[in-house]
Amino acid sequence: MILPKVRDPRFTTIRRGGSLSDTDHRLLALWAASCADHVLPFFESARPDDSRPRQAIALARRWAQGDARMTETRAAGGHANGAARHLQGAPRYAAYAAGQAAVVAHVAAHELGAAAYAVRAARAAAADRDPAVAGRAECAWQRDQLPDEIRELVLDDQRLRNAICWFAFDC
Repeated sequence: MILPKVRDPRFTTIRRGGSLSDTDHRLLALWAASCADHVLPFFESARPDDSRPRQAIALARRWAQGDARMTETRAAGGHANGAARHLQGAPRYAAYAAGQAAVVAHVAAHELGAAAYAVRAARAAAADRDPAVAGRAECAWQRDQLPDEIRELVLDDQRLRNAICWFAFDC
């Protein structure tokens, strides 16, 4: 579970009664797509012929540019999660990251799910290294990718939801 029981109005768009602008919603989707894309090679090395996670990330980016509908991205997120079904470890978490990135169009708060699953993928892939070090490095990389416009929002969200995101953001 990566969503809080009570929705944070900062992740609800203005037109739905929250305070999130459409521009920032799209930036959250792009950042989540970058997080998922960064660990996608873990999935693709295990399932090179399965394009569902890559397609989900691409659709998230297209939605952020105004070239895809939310319903398309939500469906693609489900397909990416389906690609994870019979996998374990880093490939599974990478597919989940892609799925979470795609559904940011539907629920902006999934941005943290994409990032958390990407950290989990990096930790799981650290077979010959310390998983905690790999996770912290992935978290730091993600933070370096944050656009200034949403940086404080995401960092505060990480602080608030770190416990329900497997402490992925202890970096």
